[in-house]
Amino acid sequence: MRVDIPMLRAMATPAIELEVGERTVRVTSPDKLYFPEVGLTKLDVVRYVLAVGDGILAALRDRPVTMERWPGGYRPDIELSTRGGKPPAGGYDAFYQKRAPSRGMPEWVETCTVTFPSGRTADEVCATELATIAWMANLGTLRYHPWPVTRAAPDLVDQLRIDLDPQPGTGFAEAAAAAVVLREVLAEAGLHGFAKTSGGRGVHVFVPVEPTYGFVEARHAVIALGRELARRMPEQVTVSWWKEERGERVFVDYNQMARDRTIASAYSIRPTVDARVSAPLSWEELADASPEDFTVSSMPARFAEVGDAWAPFYAEPPGTLDAALEMYERDVATMGTGRYGGAEMPYPPDYPKMPGEPARVQPSRMTAETRESEGLDQG
Repeated sequence: MRVDIPMLRAMATPAIELEVGERTVRVTSPDKLYFPEVGLTKLDVVRYVLAVGDGILAALRDRPVTMERWPGGYRPDIELSTRGGKPPAGGYDAFYQKRAPSRGMPEWVETCTVTFPSGRTADEVCATELATIAWMANLGTLRYHPWPVTRAAPDLVDQLRIDLDPQPGTGFAEAAAAAVVLREVLAEAGLHGFAKTSGGRGVHVFVPVEPTYGFVEARHAVIALGRELARRMPEQVTVSWWKEERGERVFVDYNQMARDRTIASAYSIRPTVDARVSAPLSWEELADASPEDFTVSSMPARFAEVGDAWAPFYAEPPGTLDAALEMYERDVATMGTGRYGGAEMPYPPDYPKMPGEPARVQPSRMTAETRESEGLDQG
């Protein structure tokens, strides 16, 4: 069903107030169309957040959150601001907001100080109650990107997050199959993983861990686990950072575990025509799941029927990264730590150069001059 957008805009209604717990959350322009193709308004989006409230609050509770804001709603022609990209002439209609707003933020919204790779700090919104999430939804937030830390220990990772990203020629079914084998790899390392859809073609596996290690160690743990998964599924899985080397395989995006890299939370809304959401699943559901089955329109009924499929995740005793880090050290012993190859892997391009990191030059562009400038021929 298509909706006459100009007509609805002309009939815009005043702001309304919703009681969320002990707070009053003001929803401005409640009838603004956020997903025109399926007729969902901003108010529908806020009500969706409230309908899955226990689940989305569990996913965000006490964590600093980067907001992915689409204040005009979703349309296929809208460009999302990305790190390092050149903005279009008219600016961006959708963007990531890391810092808490300096104006208009209710006094009851709490914040948490985080440190970026550059060493700079910022106060991000910290989700301590459902009203805070509803307030973020009113700002146009569709995807919530919580850090894998809590405000009690903002430099110590308490969730390992593994992004299984299908490359061209593969899809959700291949990512789900890789997740099943990853579950076995995690179990052998003494860890218990939980799966969810990304809202797109990928699968995310989250693991509760003791907050005793920082981002470098957590990223190394994901590299080691991903590398072991790739050894078991060499034709289906890769950890290669360079797209030209990935082929038609599922990429374990280990850099999503680097500091200031986040994965959308459970129940976040993906900016798609049909308003799909990131759906927590049981392992029994994963094989037969279809990402398109989980949307803003369908998820409230599922939640009312089965509750939060990840309730066991939050009750699971956290594991330790010790065994995964031992795997990484074994890779160091066999692969070395040289700047060209070795156990360490490239960081994202906008990241400061890290100790032991290999060159950030894709293999097909590596030249003798590049190798010399990178110090790659010095042993």
